[in-house]
Amino acid sequence: MFENYRVFKTDFAGRPLVVETGKIAQLANGSCLVRYGDTVVNVAVTASEKPRDGIDFFPLSVDYEEKLYAVGKIPGSFLKREGRPSEKAILTSRVIDRPIRPLFPKDMRNDCSVVCTVMSVDQDCSPEIAAMVGTSIALSISDIPWNGPISGVSVGLVDGEFVINPTEAQRKVSEMAVTVASTDSRIAMIEAGANGVSDEDMYDGIMAGHNANQHIIEFIKGIQAEIGKPKFTYPSNEPDEEMFNTIKDFAIEDIKLALDTDDKKVRDERLSPIYEAVHEKFDEIYPEQEAKIDECLYKTQKFVVRRWLLDEQKRVDGRGMNEIRPLASEVGLLPRVHGSGLFTRGQTQVFSVATLGPVSDQQLLDGIDNEETKRYMHHYNFPSYSVGETRPSRGPGRREIGHGALAERALEPVIPSVEEFPYAIRVVSEVVSSNGSTSQGSICGSTLALMDAGVPLKAPVAGISCGLITEGDRWMTMVDIQGLEDFFGDMDFKVAGTHHGITAIQMDLKISGLTPEMVKEALEKTHKARIYILDEVMLKTISEPREQLSPYAPKMLSTTIPVDKISEVIGKSGKVIKEIQAECEVKVDIEEDGHVFISGLDADNCQRALDIIDTIARDPEPGAIFKGKVTRLMDFGAFVEIAPGKEGLCHISQLDVKRVDKVSDVVNVGDVILVKVLEIDDKGRLNLSRREALIEVEGLTPENDPEPRRPHGDRRGGAPRGGRR
Repeated sequence: MFENYRVFKTDFAGRPLVVETGKIAQLANGSCLVRYGDTVVNVAVTASEKPRDGIDFFPLSVDYEEKLYAVGKIPGSFLKREGRPSEKAILTSRVIDRPIRPLFPKDMRNDCSVVCTVMSVDQDCSPEIAAMVGTSIALSISDIPWNGPISGVSVGLVDGEFVINPTEAQRKVSEMAVTVASTDSRIAMIEAGANGVSDEDMYDGIMAGHNANQHIIEFIKGIQAEIGKPKFTYPSNEPDEEMFNTIKDFAIEDIKLALDTDDKKVRDERLSPIYEAVHEKFDEIYPEQEAKIDECLYKTQKFVVRRWLLDEQKRVDGRGMNEIRPLASEVGLLPRVHGSGLFTRGQTQVFSVATLGPVSDQQLLDGIDNEETKRYMHHYNFPSYSVGETRPSRGPGRREIGHGALAERALEPVIPSVEEFPYAIRVVSEVVSSNGSTSQGSICGSTLALMDAGVPLKAPVAGISCGLITEGDRWMTMVDIQGLEDFFGDMDFKVAGTHHGITAIQMDLKISGLTPEMVKEALEKTHKARIYILDEVMLKTISEPREQLSPYAPKMLSTTIPVDKISEVIGKSGKVIKEIQAECEVKVDIEEDGHVFISGLDADNCQRALDIIDTIARDPEPGAIFKGKVTRLMDFGAFVEIAPGKEGLCHISQLDVKRVDKVSDVVNVGDVILVKVLEIDDKGRLNLSRREALIEVEGLTPENDPEPRRPHGDRRGGAPRGGRR
């Protein structure tokens, strides 16, 4: 039945990699089933027979589909089926897209689709890496024109040693998580998160990944040689040489004048009449080829910018190759938010706002890995007005999600632990003006906002990008690329980090890959630039996190109680915890391991709730002082509840620093008073003293030690001390 069924096997970082073809998805242009350990991913690639009309780009879509059956879960949504892709699935799609896109013919306009379906997950064998390798295999054996193959690996740093495709246990203790994609000669993509590792360790890790990729590339070449299909031909969208040269000669001098400015708005205004003049002259000469005329104008602008850079070392805004655009930063711009920061680099401006909330506000995740919650969240918005365009907002796209995730990855290593800072944290970066490098601007602006909010960051983080221009064997890099240099250049190498090391990298390429020398130079230039941004701009604006939180931020306290006491704190049907929350006007969250988080607008109320919970969970000790509520008055004293279910007697002789004749002269039912635990008798009953608490806390002086008076019947009529009301 399956005449073309083939199985190919190899070893991949010490685990079996098995590729099956010719059995599943046989109607696709190319497909394979990848088994990596117990992880199984099906990859299918298809292309349209005819090109799409009226577009000036290659229409490639990559979809990484997480199926919850892969980890034995039923979706938690109302529909009980997978809906829109998770953020992690979108990020994985982008990671696969970036290394394969430059290897397609630039003049092809046939729609191309890559679908990676995760069908089984072994947490020790990354489905993301299996999907990337499967994509390379499916494209290589298909008839779709593609100049592959590539391979991808994940690199960890555990106990000072680089680990290829680390297991789940190794990932938890790794100092870096770097995904490296390679061709047989160059590095095609880098996506990295790290705990402040040095530039040298990052470079060595990237090279370790590049070297590990070569074995899989040779494996894929073997599969392609055995079963690969001939590539189909397609109609080129490239303007012919004569057409390009004619339009270039007509417009090049005007384009040079238009591009020679540091103001994006002025540049756009200058280019608009040039486009009108070119179309007026050439639409009749080249009928029904308006898209190719625009392509010629695009190529002419690209020609000018690249010639300036390569031949004259000239940038469109007049900067030097290692010069950063003018920088500025501010904090505390918004009065009612918890923290805010505005970071400006040239005509790029990012407004970041930090919000603090109770730990229960953390994001719940429903994915195929074992991560269930996310305490630090970073969201990035890119409205059309930021680039002077008009279009309705339709929510975040893949680019916005990707940039937000990059900033989140850059800052996550410096976020304090929940024990140090018991808050959920959300940062929103609003791009209010864009001329390149907004993702790195969001990292800088968000660091400012978090420090303004009083989040005790382990270190401030800055981000910067490095560009690249290549021509044959010639190449050059430039730091802090603006939009035009990104648009017409070959690389956007984004690096974020602290004074001590790198926290995140994202590399986008328009060429097939980088040499090791290019990677090293990009790391060196971005290192110097981010230190300059930190020292000369950001830390001069705010040198350290604010000591006090915003008065509008919730006050947060935390403690840990014995697990076997959780039920007592919650009470039957939640009665006790509801009483605490209502009485103290706070929110209380208790986790299964005994961690307790208390949030409210008033610090004293939070402390009161914490004291109550500690009292319930731990037996009071003699000498401890509590705030308690008077529950009953007797002739001989007052019963005081220091926590739900924990009540003691404050004898009339211990009610005040002076002699008391009548209990109601000092306290009434419902009063909240300070009491000190004098003793716990052999029956577990509490003897309390308001007198001793006033002496110790408020420094009152007793008039005379009163004569203790014993009431008739001592404790008759009262509930057993320590019992519930």
